[in-house]
Amino acid sequence: MSTATAADAGAAPKKGKKKLLVILIAAVVVLAAGGGGVLFMMKQKSAAAAAADDEEAAPAQHASSKRDTKVAPTFVPLDMFTVNLADREAERYAQVGITLEVADAKQGDMLKNFMPAIRNNILLLIAHKSAADLLGREGKDKLAREVQRETARALGYEIEADDAGDVADAEAKPKKKKRVADAGPVTAVHFSNFIIQ
Repeated sequence: MSTATAADAGAAPKKGKKKLLVILIAAVVVLAAGGGGVLFMMKQKSAAAAAADDEEAAPAQHASSKRDTKVAPTFVPLDMFTVNLADREAERYAQVGITLEVADAKQGDMLKNFMPAIRNNILLLIAHKSAADLLGREGKDKLAREVQRETARALGYEIEADDAGDVADAEAKPKKKKRVADAGPVTAVHFSNFIIQ
């Protein structure tokens, strides 16, 4: 019997080593999967943080593309503009519907108080345009920037234009010691109607 016990004793360490080896391999696989999951999560968080930093670094003029849905903007619709255009070869006119977007109702009320001056500046602006100036998207985008500038001027702000005649966001200088955020109180100009005949 002593020989049978010695054979059993020799077989037992082999089975124990195999179990230990299987357990170690399983533990390495579990740890590798866990480490990969943690690494994946950390990359996701860093990518989200980088995207948030990019959004914060975006220019102020793109602020309208990322809206805070908790705060509703105030829209101030203007009466329809019907203006003879500056075309010399034919009599052409434009019928333009404009809505101004401001940050809050207080600024909307302020715009309503200055509405005759705002409408005058916009009418003069559109009257100096030709149909060719307004037909393409670039012309409409430029007109929107110019309407924003002319609205700010009607409110007493002096807004400097850059080389292309656009509103320079960081170069807004107030008259009469008014504080200016970017290009005045108007954050965006929206067209509700645009007909050229």
